[in-house]
This record gives sequence, C-alpha cells and structure tokens, in this order.
Amino acid sequence: MSHPHPELTAPAPLAEGGLRVTPFGGLGEVGRNMTAFEYAGRLLIVDCGVLFPEDHQPGVDLILPDWSSIRDRLDDVEALVLTHGHEDHIGATPYLLRERGNIPLVGSELTLVLLGSKLREHRLKETVHHVVKEGERITFGPFELEFVAVNHSIPDALAVAIRTPAGMVLHTGDFKMDQLPLDGRITDLRAFARLGEEGVDLFLTDSTNAETPGFTPTERGITPVIDQVFRESQQRVIVACFASHVHRVQQVLDAAYAHERQVAFVGRSNVGKSSAINAVLNRRKAARVSGTPGRTQAVNLFQVSETLVFADL
Repeated sequence: MSHPHPELTAPAPLAEGGLRVTPFGGLGEVGRNMTAFEYAGRLLIVDCGVLFPEDHQPGVDLILPDWSSIRDRLDDVEALVLTHGHEDHIGATPYLLRERGNIPLVGSELTLVLLGSKLREHRLKETVHHVVKEGERITFGPFELEFVAVNHSIPDALAVAIRTPAGMVLHTGDFKMDQLPLDGRITDLRAFARLGEEGVDLFLTDSTNAETPGFTPTERGITPVIDQVFRESQQRVIVACFASHVHRVQQVLDAAYAHERQVAFVGRSNVGKSSAINAVLNRRKAARVSGTPGRTQAVNLFQVSETLVFADL
C-alpha cells in the first residue's frame, strides 16, 4: 500500500549563484515549521517544529517536518536558527539532532533554555549553541544573519534577516502587532523599515489569522478580567494555560500576588519548565511559586480561598 504522504524527492540542481528556499513544513498549516536555505552547497535551517495531530489521527503523537530530501546532506548544514520557543518551532529539533548531533543552534536565551530542557528529556547532549539578541549579526558560511525583535505570546521571539551573495531573505517567524505588550518589547518596525530600504528580495512572513478582519487585541486587555475572577472567587481558582505562554503566566501570578493566593503548578510541562519560567517572571511576585512535583500537594495545606492551581493544557 502506498504511503499517503510520499517522501520529497531531491530538487533539481541549483543554478550557480542562486539561493534555494525549501519549506519542509509550516505552509498552509499551523505547525512543524521548518525551512532550509541553500547557497553554494551549504544549508541554513530556520526552525524545526512539530505538528500536533487532529481528531482523525488516533495513535499519532507528533508529526515531524519531512527533511528526507536533505537527510544525506546534514553535514552541509551551517546552523539551525530557532525564532522562538514554541513547540511548533523547536519541538522536532531533538529528532533532527539524532541524525546529526553537532549542528550549531542559534536563538535567544529563553528559546535555547526551553530547547535545552527538551534535549535533556530526550537524553541528548547539548550541542554548540549561540545566544543572540535583537540587533546582533552573526555569520555561518555564506549566510550573514541579523536578528530583529518581534512581539509574540512567548518572550524573546526574533525575526531573522538572511543575507547571501544572491540576495536578502527576511523571515519574520511568528509575531504580533501588540503596541502595549506586557514585557514592553514591541515588534521593531524601524528595523523592518531599514531592511526594506536596504532591499529585501524575499519576505517570508507569518500569516496566522491574516484572513480575519481587524486587529489582534492587546494582552493587557485580559488583565482586568483575571483580576475580577480572583477578586470575586471565594473558592480555589484553577487556571488552564499553555506552559510556554509566559506572559499569561505572569498575568495570573500578578493577580495571585495581589490577592494573596498561594500558587502551585500541575502538569508535566508546567512543572518541567518552571526553571525557565522563573528566568523571566517577576521574581518578587513569584517568590511563593512551587515548581517541584512532590511539593505541589502542599497547596492543600491552605484554605481553598487562598490558593491558585496552574493546570497544563
């Protein structure tokens, strides 16, 4: 029986001086983002994420990008650039590193901290990594990379401008146009304008919800709603939240602190990522947060009106 999704065949030879862009996932779907850029026989990969199965795919845990067309060329990969720490952008990285374990990893501090936790979970040694910030430039082979700050639902997200002798590609990663973000880090439109004036030959941009009219509401809009729930509730509050949505975690912790509630994390992702979360949360307000699985039951020592439980989605 033929496979419904046959492996990609090898592409045609690349013209001399040309730049090839090959998406292995993430186009027309929300997940498994991975794109390869090839110049003069060298490869640069941007993102390596997973796609979560839908209801009609029972028994499937994760769906990986199909990088079979470069499987025998992984030694040509100069680096793997990770735009941010969401699973659909970093989740497949351990599977790629099983095939070549010394690919240099490039990303922001939080992104690489989250990835490091994932690599340890897969019992993989951490490979060479390069922590970068917005405004920095770094070169790998024929690829000169410049990083631009973008706002997203996870801190430390970056866009990347890729300069090659064939031209410049601007890859936004995921971004939001929130002018009042909780961490004060907005999408750097001035940097985008400067790159546009320099000349962008190919613009690869996030298009999630682009067909929906209007604007994305600011994250600050939910703060009064959260505060009202805490103020009016006389029982224990349970919040279901993605562990990687650090801004939302901070909002809820702020409300818990203001209303003097003890906090406990429940769920593998929430507990396992508590060290990374603590790196970016307001430490004073998060001082009473427990991230130790064996200690979360201590929340039962308090009155239900004094507690908050974070449940991992």
